[in-house]
Amino acid sequence: MRTTAVILQGPRTLGLGEVTLTDPGEGDLVVEVRHSGISTGTEKLFWSGQMPPFPGMGYPLVPGYEAAGEVVEAAPGTGYKAGDRVFVPGANCYGEVKGLFGGAARRLVTKADRVVRIDAGLGPEGALLALAATARHALAGMNTRLPELIIGHGVFGRLLARLTLAAGGKAPTVWEINADRQAGATGYSVVHPDDDAKRDYGCIYDASGVSSLLDTMVGRLGKGGEIVLAGFYPEPLSFSFPPAFLREARFRIAAEWTREDLVATRDLIDHGALSLGGLITHTVSATQAASAYQTAFEDPACLKMILDWENAA
Repeated sequence: MRTTAVILQGPRTLGLGEVTLTDPGEGDLVVEVRHSGISTGTEKLFWSGQMPPFPGMGYPLVPGYEAAGEVVEAAPGTGYKAGDRVFVPGANCYGEVKGLFGGAARRLVTKADRVVRIDAGLGPEGALLALAATARHALAGMNTRLPELIIGHGVFGRLLARLTLAAGGKAPTVWEINADRQAGATGYSVVHPDDDAKRDYGCIYDASGVSSLLDTMVGRLGKGGEIVLAGFYPEPLSFSFPPAFLREARFRIAAEWTREDLVATRDLIDHGALSLGGLITHTVSATQAASAYQTAFEDPACLKMILDWENAA
């Protein structure tokens, strides 16, 4: 089988192209992608050429780990059937073209145990499941604390705030310096950091990925406070030791979601405890992929870009 996919040939060199799919085998599904999202974290680093060494790196590659679509073929015993709607966290099924992360394609082949069944009514929002699960992963687990302060009111910061409220936590404060992104909060407040005098936060989550903010965060911690690094940081991280020493600060790194996070987040959505509404600001045809990626990465007004694959045969 051949299909159309987004192909990143090298830094800032991206467009649609034809790729050959690996033949499906035991335990595999063939999925027709309806919508895929563009990540402004790791995908931006690959697009810009700033990604530090990472397993599976190399060009050309098919990006994307946010795909939602419909099963068109299912191997016996997978538990899926044609017509099932699923979320796919990427695929590696393109022969010599690397699948990192491999979700930005019209059709793909994936192991059934990688996908999660979703409600067809989610539409384009179904592609947001991985980002929501990443936020859930940062909040869940043993000995974790809910955020009192969140840095950044992009999609990830908004999901962290929504999940905090869904978990029964106190409404967090969110910092955002971009005036266009300060709107859209429900049940919590968004402020410019210059307008926040608080200096004793117990737990701060960084959703910005800006490494230079570490000293600022330390300065806003209370005694024994925790900083959770929930973004992805291409540069080495450093901080001034004395202020952190005086506060006996703790640092925690939150990695990407697990399958458990995907399922738990899907269930929160299905039960109405978590809304994905209002997070997608741009939806364009996948035929406009080159300009869509540039908009997603360079236009501050673009909160989340979704590619629609309907007419990208």
